[in-house]
Amino acid sequence: MSAGGRSAAAPRRWYAAVTLTSRPRLRRPGPDPRPEPDAPDAPHRTRTAPRPAPAPRRAPADPHPPAQPADPHPPHDLHPPVKPPGPHRTRAGPRRIVRRRPDLTALCVATVFFWLSLTPSLVPRPWILQGLVGGITAVIGYVLGATLAGLARLLPWRPRAASRRAVRVRGAQAYWLLAPVLTGWLLSESADMQRRLRRLQGLPPSVTWHGVMIALVAVALCVLLLLAARLVRLGTRRLIRALGGWLPRPVAVAVGLALTGAVVTVGVRDVVFDRGVVDVADRIAAATDRGTKEGVTRPRSPYVSGGPGSLVRWQDLGYQGRNFTGTVPTRRDLAAFTGGPARDPVRVYVSSRLPRAFAARGDEDEPFRAQARLAVRELERTGAFRRRVLAVAGTTGSGWVDSNVAQALEYLHGGDTAIVAVQYSYLPSWLSFLVDEEKAGKATRALVDAVRARLDTLPAGARPRLVVTGESLGAYAVEASYGSVDELLAATDGGVLLGTPGFSPATRRLREERDPGSPVWRPQYRDGRHVRVAQFPAVDLRRPAGTPWASPRLVYLQNASDPVVWWSTDLLFERPAWMDEPLGPDITPEINWFPFVAFWQTTVDMAVSYGVQAPHGHRYGSAAVDAWAAVVPPDGWTEQDTRRLRTYLSGRKAPY
Repeated sequence: MSAGGRSAAAPRRWYAAVTLTSRPRLRRPGPDPRPEPDAPDAPHRTRTAPRPAPAPRRAPADPHPPAQPADPHPPHDLHPPVKPPGPHRTRAGPRRIVRRRPDLTALCVATVFFWLSLTPSLVPRPWILQGLVGGITAVIGYVLGATLAGLARLLPWRPRAASRRAVRVRGAQAYWLLAPVLTGWLLSESADMQRRLRRLQGLPPSVTWHGVMIALVAVALCVLLLLAARLVRLGTRRLIRALGGWLPRPVAVAVGLALTGAVVTVGVRDVVFDRGVVDVADRIAAATDRGTKEGVTRPRSPYVSGGPGSLVRWQDLGYQGRNFTGTVPTRRDLAAFTGGPARDPVRVYVSSRLPRAFAARGDEDEPFRAQARLAVRELERTGAFRRRVLAVAGTTGSGWVDSNVAQALEYLHGGDTAIVAVQYSYLPSWLSFLVDEEKAGKATRALVDAVRARLDTLPAGARPRLVVTGESLGAYAVEASYGSVDELLAATDGGVLLGTPGFSPATRRLREERDPGSPVWRPQYRDGRHVRVAQFPAVDLRRPAGTPWASPRLVYLQNASDPVVWWSTDLLFERPAWMDEPLGPDITPEINWFPFVAFWQTTVDMAVSYGVQAPHGHRYGSAAVDAWAAVVPPDGWTEQDTRRLRTYLSGRKAPY
């Protein structure tokens, strides 16, 4: 034992205890200060390079080692263990979002929707429009399929990855093997169905049905719409990521989705539609409204607007106004047909340009009342209130009045008639329905009220018989002027309405309240006492047999294959009644309803509804002869006269 009573081994045990209870701090490895072994100055060591400390001797293991404290400085060269991949998919990059392969489920549903679009609808379609219908419906199917696939991935139970991959590979192989074959076969069947529909509607059975072009147009449209949707999704993701630097994640997602929805809505509505489609259509329609159809000249009759002494100048009538007033039959023409005395008919027309000068601040209806006042003054100038029949005609979006309807009434009464109409827009009907629907009812209602007020000032025995007429949007304008069928009958002496749109409230109520057992395409309303609906007037206007037809009479000319009559947004999710048995006389039994598909088919059918012959589609031809003969027949008029006039007008080319 050494001096001081301590053993010589004591310092060694103390050092061992220190080395066991303390851990040296691990540092990030740096450059080795020692020279290379083969360097010439390797034996010479500089003083700045510290000599490495000798390794301490290992002390004997302590049977009871003290607890080691946690190291507050974990080593930088030690990495945490990698987390094994879980069920969550990695976030796709920008290129992955735009350029990734189509989802197999979505692709299958899109293909099925394209197949469904090949079924026939109300009227025959050309191949280019069939391609558009197929592309739009395929996109809708892709969205539905992608939604279903996304919901399936959220289910708690999922098969193994190997099983999913096998199903995906086998499904892709089956799809690319069967889809082209089935598509080609269905395109061929679709061409046959189009031929049968053409024969049913009196058209030549030959049809140019380019199956390859239909598929290419549909695929191109589908790809463009899908690419646009993916670009919107990419922009939304980047916006949310940018907002995440300032906002919490849930708030950033909500704000990003709201901003994207607003931008897309404003862009589609204000930029694409209003400043794109509407502005282009407006410029084209305005240029057309300033022109005059070839062969139409200024009338020489003083009983026509734009003629001598007229309060409305010829150049202010607009395109459709000049067509209406510049093609009026003369007294000589009427006398040649009737074989008796005739008069020059009265036609009054006021365009949509003039009322702007009468507009009053804060009163948006004043232009329509100004139109009506000017029309009544023109009627007084021409002596219209001394004629036998006075007809108020509702116009379509462009201001069009059916020449067959006007001439049928004039030939029926030997020219002792007056027809008045106002224009509320020069846009096409489909565009006027979207942007000027209220104007149609307001303009016609103002005209009806002004004419009715002037008639009330006349003695009861000296008033002309007041009737109303209109086709398509013009028929809607007439119905909107009265509100209901009962009010129309109470305020007029009858009317003839052709191809009334399905969104018209009065017509919709008439179909809903039809007598039990009558089909919606030929509804019987209150036993046909005052109202009757016809596609073939010579036969339909006699139904129901044995029931007296009291005055006033209202005739609806309505073709079962008219898409304007049956178009409705309800077609998106609801099967229409006009597809139920029994079908209309010119509806193919191969027609069927599928969600979304039937809506786009009927929408496209409206664009080609004039491509058929009367009485099919939106063509009504000379059917107005039978209708006017039933509503306001002249004295001594017979069924033989009706057939003769119908044949005469059918054999003539419409003047416009």
